[in-house]
Amino acid sequence: CWKTYLGRPDTNAVRCESLAVLGNALFTSGKFTEALLVLEANLALLRRHWTHGEDIVLSAQANIGNCLDNLGRHDEALVLTRE
Repeated sequence: CWKTYLGRPDTNAVRCESLAVLGNALFTSGKFTEALLVLEANLALLRRHWTHGEDIVLSAQANIGNCLDNLGRHDEALVLTRE
């Protein structure tokens, strides 16, 4: 459960990965609004603590772009995926 990792510091890789897993699970189950909130929190952590992991950040942005697209926010999705 993702709550297991909630008490860990923001710099903990397992905590960050658990957020990504939760966001992707919400996305897969069609809960796009909830998934967007979690995926955005995950991206914020990545940008703050793992700036050297460009591939991970790009993947997180793509996940958010897909979420925005499913919410009908196509223009925002396009801008994000072009960054």
